[in-house]
Amino acid sequence: MVFSSLLFLFLFLPAVLALYYCSPKMIRNLILFLTSLIFYAWGEPVYIIIMLVSTFTDYSFGLLLDRPNLSSMKRKWIVALSIIVNLTLLSYFKYADFLIQNVNALLGTNIPLTELPLPIGISFYTFQSMSYIIDVYRGTAKAQRNWIDFGTFVALFPQLVAGPIVKYSTIAEQLHKRSENIEMFAEGIRRFIIGLAKKVLLANNIGLLWHAISQSNADAMPALTAWLGIIAFAFQIYFDFSGYSDMAIGLGLMFGFRFNENFNKPYIAQSITDFWRRWHISLSSWFREYVYIPLGGNRRGLAIQTRNILIVWMLTGFWHGASWNFILWGLYFGVILIFEKWWGLSLLLRAPRWIRHLYAIILILIGWVLFAFDQPHLIVDYLRAMAGFNHQALWNNDTLYLFYTNAVLFLVLVIASLSQKQWARENEMSLLHVVWYGFLFFLSIAYLVDATFNPFLYFRF
Repeated sequence: MVFSSLLFLFLFLPAVLALYYCSPKMIRNLILFLTSLIFYAWGEPVYIIIMLVSTFTDYSFGLLLDRPNLSSMKRKWIVALSIIVNLTLLSYFKYADFLIQNVNALLGTNIPLTELPLPIGISFYTFQSMSYIIDVYRGTAKAQRNWIDFGTFVALFPQLVAGPIVKYSTIAEQLHKRSENIEMFAEGIRRFIIGLAKKVLLANNIGLLWHAISQSNADAMPALTAWLGIIAFAFQIYFDFSGYSDMAIGLGLMFGFRFNENFNKPYIAQSITDFWRRWHISLSSWFREYVYIPLGGNRRGLAIQTRNILIVWMLTGFWHGASWNFILWGLYFGVILIFEKWWGLSLLLRAPRWIRHLYAIILILIGWVLFAFDQPHLIVDYLRAMAGFNHQALWNNDTLYLFYTNAVLFLVLVIASLSQKQWARENEMSLLHVVWYGFLFFLSIAYLVDATFNPFLYFRF
């Protein structure tokens, strides 16, 4: 079940809200936990067991860490065992077939694939569970003794499927004590509608253009058509994922939770370093706090810092999927970030603002080519088309047609992605605001009623 579905909007969400607000406060976490399990089981009735095993395991490890007079070595072993259990579950379901395929290709063996479908949201809730154990070990969070409260943290349906990745320390207090009020609920509705509109009206529509271009033969593709296509993909993945994050944050507000922001206008970035401070913030923050800094960060010299950056970005790419193109995508950005840390940023600061922005956008778009295609030859062919190395004209009649028919949509996308204004943070709700949000919601529903194209790119990450 996805947020941008009629089933969720008109059946599941109203029922959960009614049940939640009609219940005493003392059992509202139980209501959220049970309804979140129903939400997950709707799409993954079997794999709910995996999530419950992960939840119970880390709950138990947290209690063990909280035992008095526990030696430092035993505490380290508990944390290590928790991480091993979590990563084993994640690796088996997400990466086992990738490993088998590469072993077969390298050694000429014929080991059969598991062909197991990937449990929805496993990359997100696994990282959240690990953050809990590490926070308890570090002493930045207290062990959760209420299993229902901990289960609510892991399974909470607003952020279960696609984040943002919520660290335990961020909402530990909110699990025990939060205040639901009309202002937060109204803010949540506004934020949810904005996210729904971004996903349904913008991402889905520009996704049609990318789908059409990406299915074409890159060897016969004019350079401007290739650039038009990857720009369309850049907009699709941004409005798709940030729209879903907006909906998750909005849903959290409706139930009294405040989640951290996950996007901050990434396409206004003036360097790749700046871009990754703005894109998928919760993932970047997780890797920085739980991998980069423990490895030594930038405290042990340039060589160690370079190693740490490459490790983190290889893992960042691999987190996105069991495919070499994701690893290449992560390392691509890792190398650029190393270049910027060594001397690139000092050079960029001397350049005009528009040069810095153009530099960032071009590198981001090249990165999206690595992300979008999972076959090396498709990546090479598309990059050749973008560079004009396939001996085609710069543009043709199809290029002009695709541009003219999507020109208004592109204009809206540019304005929406580069705008400095936070769409969903008005302090007051005037009649004009009510009409505007009502109109966006009506348009989104009208689209969903008639839509056959409603993908979600991060659904199985």
